[in-house]
Amino acid sequence: MSTLKTKNKIVRQMEKEGIPLAEEVWFDKGYMYVKLKDGRIIGIPLDRFPKLKKATPKQRENYRLIGHGYGIHWEELDEDILVETLFYPEDKLLKIR
Repeated sequence: MSTLKTKNKIVRQMEKEGIPLAEEVWFDKGYMYVKLKDGRIIGIPLDRFPKLKKATPKQRENYRLIGHGYGIHWEELDEDILVETLFYPEDKLLKIR
């Protein structure tokens, strides 16, 4: 099976299971916006992400989608965000120290 067919099969399965997948990320003053593959757009306050809040606009824009959109990665900032966690209130997120 070709890589493209495998990728499409994985993405279709994730979408079928209701797993939100990112398609695009952008920022404005105080918010990160994520466009999902299903067309929804969510806005999250940067206060939830201290590394992103402190980063320069250029650093914020230097991201890549990982796992077919399952996560967002900022190499320079050493920051990874799973898209599904953007739907949880901050107090429900697992804190690892």
